[in-house]
Amino acid sequence: MIGYPNGKTASRSLNPQTVKQSAGGRGMSLENDLNKTNDYYLQLDKAVIHKKPTPIQIVQVDYPKRSAAKITEAYFKVPSTTDYNGVYRGKAIDFEAKETRSKTAFPFSHIHPHQIEHLERVLRQGAIAFVIVRFILLDETYFVEAEKMIRQYRLAERKSLPYSWFVQEGILIPYSLTPPVHYLRVIDELYFKEK
Repeated sequence: MIGYPNGKTASRSLNPQTVKQSAGGRGMSLENDLNKTNDYYLQLDKAVIHKKPTPIQIVQVDYPKRSAAKITEAYFKVPSTTDYNGVYRGKAIDFEAKETRSKTAFPFSHIHPHQIEHLERVLRQGAIAFVIVRFILLDETYFVEAEKMIRQYRLAERKSLPYSWFVQEGILIPYSLTPPVHYLRVIDELYFKEK
C-alpha cells in the first residue's frame, strides 16, 4: 500500500524560535520536518522547494465502495533520484534526506548508486546539491555538501561513514521550532557568504 500526504495543513507559527527538544518528543520524521520547513520557506517567499513524488505503476486497485478506491499493488516505475528539488536565490537546489538509527555511523546502503549519479549530474549543471542526514537516536541533523558525500561514497573503503566524520565534515543544523530544519542558513553561509 502506498500512502500520500492527506492534504491537511498543520497550524504553524511564523515566529522562529530555537528550542531543544528530543526527536522522540517531536514524534516526527526528517521528511515531515523538511516538508514543514519547505512550507515555511514557501509562505515567506524565500524559496520554492518541494518533495519529489516517487513514480509508481499502479497494478491493482480494489473498489470496496464506489467512493473509496484502495491501491493494493503497485511497483516503482524507475529508480527515484533525490528527495527534494527547487530554487533558491536563482540557484537550483537538489538534495537527498536520510535518517539512521545508528549512534556510530551512517550506512552507505541508505544511499543508492543512481542517487549519487544524480547528485553528480546536478552539480555539473551548477546546482547546489547536498545530503541532509539525521542521527535519530542522537537527535542531530547534519548538512553535507554533495561533493563530500560523493567522494566518501566513491572511496568504497568502508560500508559506512562514522558519526565522527559528520561532526568534522558536516554542518550541524540545530532544531528550531519554525522552521524545524533551517538548512537555508547553511546554504547562505556556504554559497552566498552570509552569516
